Parts: sequence; structure tokens; C-alpha cells
Amino acid sequence: MDSKIIGNSKAIREVLGLIDKVAQSDVTVLITGESGTGKEMVAQSIFRASGRRAKPFITLNCAAIPSELLESQMFGHERGAFTGAVGRQEGCFERAHTGGLFLDEVADMALMTQTKLLRVLQEQEFERIGGKETIKVDVRIIAATNKNLLEEIKRGRFREDLYYRLNVVEIRIPPLRDRMEDLAPLVGFFLGEFTKKYNKAGLAMSDEAMRVLSSYEWPGNIRELKNVIERSIVLSRGQVIEPEDFPEKLRQQSPSFGDHQMREEQIMTLEEMERMYVRKVLEYTGGNKLQAARLLNIDPKTLRTKLADSDSHT
Repeated sequence: MDSKIIGNSKAIREVLGLIDKVAQSDVTVLITGESGTGKEMVAQSIFRASGRRAKPFITLNCAAIPSELLESQMFGHERGAFTGAVGRQEGCFERAHTGGLFLDEVADMALMTQTKLLRVLQEQEFERIGGKETIKVDVRIIAATNKNLLEEIKRGRFREDLYYRLNVVEIRIPPLRDRMEDLAPLVGFFLGEFTKKYNKAGLAMSDEAMRVLSSYEWPGNIRELKNVIERSIVLSRGQVIEPEDFPEKLRQQSPSFGDHQMREEQIMTLEEMERMYVRKVLEYTGGNKLQAARLLNIDPKTLRTKLADSDSHT
């Protein structure tokens, strides 16, 4: 399965297993989880592993578009349908025909638009705003939300019938704080990505910096971690990232080294982090050691040595 989802925790293995199971069908999937957990990446992984992967995959963020414009974005409009409609415009459903449509933050959709979406899910047809022609489409729907839809239903903000149409299979992505064993490979992955981007090869994370990262709760999840790593690489002045390169809120909320309140299972040495990261990069390249060595910015002989050392610790 072609997935860029980083992690080897039980929770992430379960997510990857569900992706593998649902990818080859056209079942509608609802992805739930806090902001920043990687819901769009899961949606992309499902689509890339499906038989529709060569077709269009359109993403529509329902929270980023004013409600009065969202319907036009979804279904399109005819010329003159409303003020400013100077020509015909195809919506996301038409553009995603034979492919897939990812409806991100679907809970932010107005009730009227939810009603029209329900009809498309049931009938696979719709009309553009201001139009009379019925348009048939074949679209795989994947939706996501960071809200509790059952609570939204109770409050009258989300249609119950639409919920059951969308939630044929639910994939819940756990927050980063609940899978801290994935922190090290994520840090390693982002280090590799941004040291290459900013031409800072060889930049490493100090033990103390890694302890600070490990003891933080990460309310912004992977998105926040990615931001912190990029920031620290840009601001670092030497070859080693230290806690002072992190935002102040991380340093303030993180216990100092030796604090017995730190959870022991969160602590990972740099050697352990490196071994895990090397294995993850090798997995990402499909076992291609030359490509892995290039991504790690080391020569193949060094990679073989690191792999042999990793095997001796398993």
C-alpha cells in the first residue's frame, strides 16, 4: 500500500489496516479526529490505493468557504444564477466524476447544503444552481470532521440521515499524545524533509531537545510538530537543535530532565530514534537501499552499518 503515514504504533497500524480494507471498494468513509492529526493524508492514502487512483481526486474544505458559496463550489452554477455568476461553472462533483471527492470538515456545512448533498449520495445526480439539466455522476466520497457528529445531531446542526450515509466505515485517527511512540519517527521524517529543504544536512536533535518534544502534549498534533521542527531548523545556529530553538510554550510546559513525572515510555534515546527512522525510510523506499541512503544523506556503506546495528538490537 502506497502510504506516507508515519508511525508504527498499534493505533496507526489499525488505521493502515482499515485503509487497506476500504480502499478497493467504493464504500463511503468518514475520517474523524482532532485538527492536525492527518485526516487529509488518510483520505489521499485511501484514494491512491483504490482502483480510481488515475482519476481526479478533488478536495473541498467546507469550513474554509462561506456557506452561501459552498453550494456553488459543490454543484456548480449556470450563467446568471446569482449576482456575479458571469458564466457557467462546474462544481466539485462534476470535476471529480469517475474519481473521488474529499469533503473536509463536513460538519461545518449548512443544513440546506447537507440536504442537497444527501440527495447526491442517494441518487448520484444533481442540478447546477440556476440550471434545469440533471447531471449524473460517479464519485467516491470520503468525508472528514474534527467534531463529534452525534453531538452535532443532538444540537440540530447535522442531519442524522446524512451521518449514516457518510459513516458507512469510520476511521478514527488518534491524537499524537495517545501514540507518543510514533513521535521519534515523525521527528526523524520532518528532520530529513526540512534539512534538505533548507540545505542543512547533518543537523541533529539533542537529547534534551528530544526530551522536551516527548513531554509536550501536542494540542495541534502532527501539524504542530511539523511546524515546530521546521521552525527549529530555520532558527538553529549550530549542527544540533537545542530546546532554545523551540517555541517558548514547549519549554515552559515540558518538565526538565530528571523530572520523575515524565512518563518513562515517552523517553527515547537518539540511537533508538535513529534506528526507527532508518527503518521507516527504508520502508518508504520499498527496500531500496540506494534511494534510502540518498534520502538520509549518507553513503550506502554507512547505511548498511546502521542496518546491521539495528538488527543487533532487535
